[in-house]
Amino acid sequence: MNSKTDIFSGNRSLHNWFVGILLAGTFTMSISQSSLSTAYPTLMRYFGVSATTIQWLTTGFMLVMCIMMPISPWLLSNVSFKHLFQAVLLLFDVGTLIILLAPNFPVMLLGRILEAMAVGILFPSYQSVMLTITPEESRGVTMGVVGLVMGSALAVGPIISGIVLRFTSWQGLFVVFAIIITIVWLLSFKYISDVMELKRTKLDYISVLSSLGFIGILYVINQIGKPQVNWSQQLILLIVSVVAVGYFVFRQFHQKTPMLELRVLKSFNFDLAVLLTGVSYIALIVTTIIFPLYYQEVLHLSPFVSGMALVPGAIFLSILNPIAGRLADRIGFKSVLLIGMSMITLGWGILFVFSSSISLGGMIVLGMLIEGGNAFVMMPAVTMGANSLPDNLIAHGTAVITTVRQILGSLGVACATIILTVVTNNHIAKGEHVEVASQMGYRAVFFTFFLVAIVGILLATLLKNSEKKG
Repeated sequence: MNSKTDIFSGNRSLHNWFVGILLAGTFTMSISQSSLSTAYPTLMRYFGVSATTIQWLTTGFMLVMCIMMPISPWLLSNVSFKHLFQAVLLLFDVGTLIILLAPNFPVMLLGRILEAMAVGILFPSYQSVMLTITPEESRGVTMGVVGLVMGSALAVGPIISGIVLRFTSWQGLFVVFAIIITIVWLLSFKYISDVMELKRTKLDYISVLSSLGFIGILYVINQIGKPQVNWSQQLILLIVSVVAVGYFVFRQFHQKTPMLELRVLKSFNFDLAVLLTGVSYIALIVTTIIFPLYYQEVLHLSPFVSGMALVPGAIFLSILNPIAGRLADRIGFKSVLLIGMSMITLGWGILFVFSSSISLGGMIVLGMLIEGGNAFVMMPAVTMGANSLPDNLIAHGTAVITTVRQILGSLGVACATIILTVVTNNHIAKGEHVEVASQMGYRAVFFTFFLVAIVGILLATLLKNSEKKG
């Protein structure tokens, strides 16, 4: 345990304020990540842009997040956490202010990029700090709370934005973000402390440049299934990006002080944890995107009702996150992970088998089952991965996990989209009714992620409840 965390000794109130402020800031930023999908139609009319263009508010956000995550360990080692946290909050606030005053779409996109830079730094840093200030035997409970912030906020983002948009304009959503983040920033001067040990090093700019390959890979992934894509150019971009990422990986293993310590991947348990948190994240993000589409296209529900149908799953996920953490501390992480992956697998399996006859109520229950399973997998996997590493590598470990999770989540959404489009179009070409063809497209999506969940169960069986390395 870092000696800097001794400042909390005998001062439970300071510890609770510290954690509460981190939670509030991260929760708000996490909501901002997923909240705009509900506002797309409104923003398209306001700025006069197409659906393809407006999606860059989310796609661009995700790309920038991904490139900032590998830099977070270096920032944690070279900038005091209090100053880093305050700078991230200010960066997010500036981005939000730009969005509120944006006269056109490019300016709004610039604001989103600044927000994404802040979120990309904070997400892995938040997890690293929470793991560092918590004794290993209590990390399950603590990371359950972290899961409440990271997973639940992602799930409730579209719900909250739908409610806000029902009573105000799209700007009202960003006003809410700005107010909360400003309050958190003011409170941080009193309650946020420097809890991370500083080990100053020079930033490896070559590693930063080569890590841009992650953006290229994610960009190409997000072009899958879109019409009129120049795949010759995309193939060149993909090759260049893969080479850049390959050099980034090579350089991290051959630098004396790498920007991102990839030697954490030499721990088999950690590797499994990375893959499991990715599998669970795929299940969560695909559920929050595909289910509303299913409600509207197959069950013919309104966008508002479709959004509200996600509420039970988000509530269930929020309730189970802390429970999963306590359970992991009592019965072991492997058992909890197996429970979670079994829930996710069962949910996708039932969806695949009975997709043609499931009512709205049944879909809501299965959504709860899949999202509930996520509570038993995503953060417990992160915690188990951290427990297999020495404390000085936790920041690097969480950065690796969040980066890989973001890439796998993007790949999952792209796969879901292309499978849905291709299978539906194939059935329409055979002369089947559009509604039947659409149903078959969703059935293929459910089957695909049922197979992914089975792979997750197999990975969970390979885990070992091992002791922390020195």
